[in-house]
Amino acid sequence: MGKPTGFMEYQRVDATNRPIAERIRDFEEFHALQPTDVLTEQAARCMDCGVSFCHAGTSVDGLSIGCPLSNLIPEINDLMYRGLYDMAYERLRKTHPFPEFTGRICPALCEGSCTLGEHELPVTIKDIEHFLDRYATAHGSLKPRPHSPRTGYKVAVIGSGPAGLSCAEHLNQLGETVTVFERADRPGGLLTYGIPNMKLDKAVVARRAQIMQDEGVRFELGAEVGAAVPLARLLDEYDALVLCGGATQARMLTVPGGTLTGVTPAVTYLTNATRVLVDEDFAGEEYLNAADKNVFIVGGGDTGNDCVATAIRQGAKSVTQFEITPKPVETRAKNNPWPLWPRVFKTDYGQYEAIEVFGADPREFETSVKEVIGDENGRVKAVCAMRYKDFKPREGTEEVRPAELVLIAMGFLGPERTLVEALGLECDPRGNVKTAPGSYATSLASVFSAGDMRRGQSLVVWALMEGRQAAQECHTFLQKH
Repeated sequence: MGKPTGFMEYQRVDATNRPIAERIRDFEEFHALQPTDVLTEQAARCMDCGVSFCHAGTSVDGLSIGCPLSNLIPEINDLMYRGLYDMAYERLRKTHPFPEFTGRICPALCEGSCTLGEHELPVTIKDIEHFLDRYATAHGSLKPRPHSPRTGYKVAVIGSGPAGLSCAEHLNQLGETVTVFERADRPGGLLTYGIPNMKLDKAVVARRAQIMQDEGVRFELGAEVGAAVPLARLLDEYDALVLCGGATQARMLTVPGGTLTGVTPAVTYLTNATRVLVDEDFAGEEYLNAADKNVFIVGGGDTGNDCVATAIRQGAKSVTQFEITPKPVETRAKNNPWPLWPRVFKTDYGQYEAIEVFGADPREFETSVKEVIGDENGRVKAVCAMRYKDFKPREGTEEVRPAELVLIAMGFLGPERTLVEALGLECDPRGNVKTAPGSYATSLASVFSAGDMRRGQSLVVWALMEGRQAAQECHTFLQKH
């Protein structure tokens, strides 16, 4: 423990991000780094608890306790406090494949379980992780790493989202020959086309993919398995398959007018916005541009917030976000004690931007869409909103509002069925690929699955953890066969 009295001497200091008035004019990252001396003091707040929940890596009743990757956070903070930044980064990389991603986009489950957070504000663990990634990049530590001697086994990883990249990286380090099949034109999955550039610069994702290629991982892009790539080819050429295709079946509105032009899955909208940004030859779909439109976002979470921020940057006339759930409480409820993830009211970057641009929080709780109204050309022109109480509609609260773009951020229904059915895999009651408890092996020998395709829609950090664990199980399987 670097400084036993640090938590009493220093208060939490959060990074000051780029000013809202400046950042909404572009799609550049809004994250800002704190000065090194400030972060050193922040690391000193870590108490090196006798029982540290920040890296517990577990969950209770569906709520996380600590980092799923089991990063040894007290050790990292101690090294940070002592100014041993290279050692701190290496300590982080022993458990974490890609700090550059979570340092930008993770909700920081570790901070939700920080012991200091039981009575005051937790340690700024995420900011320290972000600093260590930037430091490693600037000082040459972020580079290809040597891997174990090749085992002679070939593994195909299907999908290059966080689970696929994590799995491929670890399999490669273990000595397998790995090929990643990605149906999009760039690697990264939702890291590339689901998360906006202002949260995660696509150059950061491309850099990591290039490092992996330099380490020996092969990527096949525009290679949808079951279409451009015959499934029979993979089963014949590879010793094992790991399915990391995500949970990409979007849940859509089942109301009158729900299929009108302009009613769009949120991820489709975000993908379109990113492709316009990174591909100069892609003009984008005109109806998906929020410029001068009244935009309604149905659903909350990170995706809904990202839609708010993207629409503002595109020049939306107005942005409204409906959430059918009640407004969360301001402080922990009795049934949500520390060290569980705190289910409390939070305002994210996109909502802060909407408050500054439009003068009000875009969120309307206990509200949803009863009907989408179209014009004579089949395009959205209005929504009929309705208030709810205890998830039940309140008759007589209907209100018609002008709308030209309706984005659905209501979550996902599981993985797409084509590949799952072609392999004849068993699925759980939610439609996810079924594996035995504590295992990543599917019902088909030599086929494994990880990430959202197996667990359902979840966080990037859980996908990274599952990718590594699936890789280890796949490696063990190959060694025995």
